[in-house]
Amino acid sequence: MSGWTDEADIVVVGFGAAGATAAYEAAANGADTLLLEKMPFPGGLSIASAGGIRVSHQPEKALNYLRATCGGNTPDDILQAFATGMAEAPAYLQTLADRCGAEMRLIDALGNYPYPGYDALAYAEVTALPEIDGTHSYHAMSPVKNGTRLFRVLEHAAQSAGVRIETNAPVHRLVTGENGAVTGLTATIDGTARRIRARRGVILTCGGFEHAPEMQAQYFQGGPLIPGAFLGNTGDGIRMAQAVGADLWHMWHYHGPYGLKHPDPDYPFGLFLKAVPMWTPGRLDMLADLGLEGSETPQTRASTRSLAPLAWIVVDSTGRRFMDEYPPYPGDSGARPFDVFDFGTQSFPRKPAFMIFDENGRKMYPMGRVVHNDPHPRHEWSADNLTEVEMGIFQKADTLEDLARLTGTPPETLRETVAAWNAACETGTDTAFNRQPDTMRPIDTPPFYAGEVQPVVINTQGGPRRNVHQQVVDPFGDPIPGLYAAGELGSIFGHVYMSGGNLTECLVGGWTAARHALGRQKVPS
Repeated sequence: MSGWTDEADIVVVGFGAAGATAAYEAAANGADTLLLEKMPFPGGLSIASAGGIRVSHQPEKALNYLRATCGGNTPDDILQAFATGMAEAPAYLQTLADRCGAEMRLIDALGNYPYPGYDALAYAEVTALPEIDGTHSYHAMSPVKNGTRLFRVLEHAAQSAGVRIETNAPVHRLVTGENGAVTGLTATIDGTARRIRARRGVILTCGGFEHAPEMQAQYFQGGPLIPGAFLGNTGDGIRMAQAVGADLWHMWHYHGPYGLKHPDPDYPFGLFLKAVPMWTPGRLDMLADLGLEGSETPQTRASTRSLAPLAWIVVDSTGRRFMDEYPPYPGDSGARPFDVFDFGTQSFPRKPAFMIFDENGRKMYPMGRVVHNDPHPRHEWSADNLTEVEMGIFQKADTLEDLARLTGTPPETLRETVAAWNAACETGTDTAFNRQPDTMRPIDTPPFYAGEVQPVVINTQGGPRRNVHQQVVDPFGDPIPGLYAAGELGSIFGHVYMSGGNLTECLVGGWTAARHALGRQKVPS
């Protein structure tokens, strides 16, 4: 516990929404606060999000929904505190938004699944911020959207509260005292090794392991995945917490759709498919517009009453469909059907899989999009998808048989699959996978196209287990003194995800961790 080169009351690791909230809360309450970010730019994954924070004005009903979405994998006291935080978050965010001239809106929005309490939820969104509106990018994020505005509001709060912020400052290890309490950490700042004392605690807010293929190989059944939006989340916080005795939970659970891969092997991100409205089974009267193009302005409607047409179907390596290509929450549940292992063939038959569409589909709209927090060059998707055909993202053939040969799928099977699909479109009933009629379009006009699709991981839910105070706990449930985690790192979600839930965790977890840490006795020099 000697040889410190720097010190602060609270040291926060990771400058996304959770880190900004925790650091602001600590500094605003008088703590000397240091915020460290290993990347050259801030924002983490939060800045690339759609920006909708899940909230509720009925915490009792929200608790019922959380219980169902977490599937018995998260203690009830944690869920109760989270539900209370969902009710407090709008006013908290409004206060911070007012300080920097941002506009906020609150929109009723059904839960993704009709669990008890699904009709008591809403989104809080930052919809306008003159400081950055009209700009092409902010930090490394382009374009500016509601997630960008949300991050700027939180960043402004941290800066205004006097938080000391360092980028290009990777943290390496936690430092513990004789009783196992975390007393500080080691880091590199401006190329110089530092040993930093945290007088009241370290709060880890450094995200998950979307860009850690070696960890994914151990925890994901289907193996490593391509990241969708951010390269900085490499599991650092998980490893550091493990090294001081942390238990882990929810490590299998990740959030992501299926998407495409860029033909350049050095392009580090997955390519997202067209954004479409989310829907709740049994409630097609209220569809969420969260994350859709144009939804970042206050004038945009809160919901739409029709599902988007989807130009494609998805087939596996045998040429057969295996899923509803437009599930209720495409950005989350779209990835799960790909992780099936066939013991008869000792393979993952849905890897590779292919999206199949025709000439009418190609002309319908841009099939894909790119969203990431990184200065890496972005692929600009063409309006007619022809650039993507020329690049090889999509393969083209005059007949389905020729398309099958290009993809390595059995020609007769693919032809039968498409014929069955066209018959389903004619009747408006998909008896195989119950795809919604509004989304169905026939595939009958040559030429035909195929794009190889695979799961894309947006964010992971697993990490160090924490208690109701956001303290990291060991395998026996005992808190590790001085160590906290918030945000995506060790998320509460361990069954199905609630859209906007991780952003709520950033706020609620961030302020909870900071407040509890400030109540601790200072670590002696």
